[in-house]
Amino acid sequence: MSHKAISLTQVDRKILKTLLSPNGKISSKALAKKLGLPTTTIQRRRKRLETEFLKVVYTLDLAKFGWHKVDFLVATESGKTDIIGKALLKRDEVIYVGKSIGQHTIDLRVETVLKDNGEILRMLELLKGTSGIKDVVWSEIVEVIGSKTSVPVQIIDKI
Repeated sequence: MSHKAISLTQVDRKILKTLLSPNGKISSKALAKKLGLPTTTIQRRRKRLETEFLKVVYTLDLAKFGWHKVDFLVATESGKTDIIGKALLKRDEVIYVGKSIGQHTIDLRVETVLKDNGEILRMLELLKGTSGIKDVVWSEIVEVIGSKTSVPVQIIDKI
């Protein structure tokens, strides 16, 4: 897979640093004022960045509705990772499945949305009982300690 050379200007990097910050929702007019640039310049560059490089994602604050976002880390038998991942994606409560590398016993990360501890237990048991799954552990974020930019500003300076 080859990647074409992408060039970002210093202005592009400044815009990205603002947009990728935890409170990055900002109007082009306010961004222009903050960066001391014409609004038309910001609008043009922002449109290019949003079209070519940024993913805009809305997410629902599930905790406000009493729901839980729970990650399951799954170890599979050799050669069954894709089949199991695709099967899990058919379940309503599964919102994301990704192959992972790193820890040698974890092959899949499965993100779920579940109502309560009973559903977490049922999902855990379902996964453990699935043919081709060797082991499962789960994790849930219960409190956010803090949040930084989605990409560190030092990395934005390097791209």
